[in-house]
Amino acid sequence: MKKVFLGIGALFLLFVAGLVVLMTVDFNRLNKEAYYVHITTDGDIEEYKLDSGEIMKMYWYEIPAYDENGKEQTLKFSAHKNLRHDAYMKLYVKKETEVTSYDEVKFNELPAKVQELMKK
Repeated sequence: MKKVFLGIGALFLLFVAGLVVLMTVDFNRLNKEAYYVHITTDGDIEEYKLDSGEIMKMYWYEIPAYDENGKEQTLKFSAHKNLRHDAYMKLYVKKETEVTSYDEVKFNELPAKVQELMKK
């Protein structure tokens, strides 16, 4: 009988641990390459209508981005709001061009080579 309760307890602990991992890990950022951009203009607006009739806006950006070594690549990504001018963004990229997520960062949080390139 003790073995049954131990088995059920172990399964419960595994279930709880799995839930914690699913709630805390952002899989859009896990094992992705980081690129950095400087937002200087508004995004191109794309409007679309939902089934409910509500109109949604998507803001598209296509700008040069730099990896931590200073390698430049033009990336295209979208945001649900117009990003703040003069903001520095860290983009999470998979398959070289697919942006899965982004965060705003401060200039001093950028890698040194990226800081040099963005000062120009």
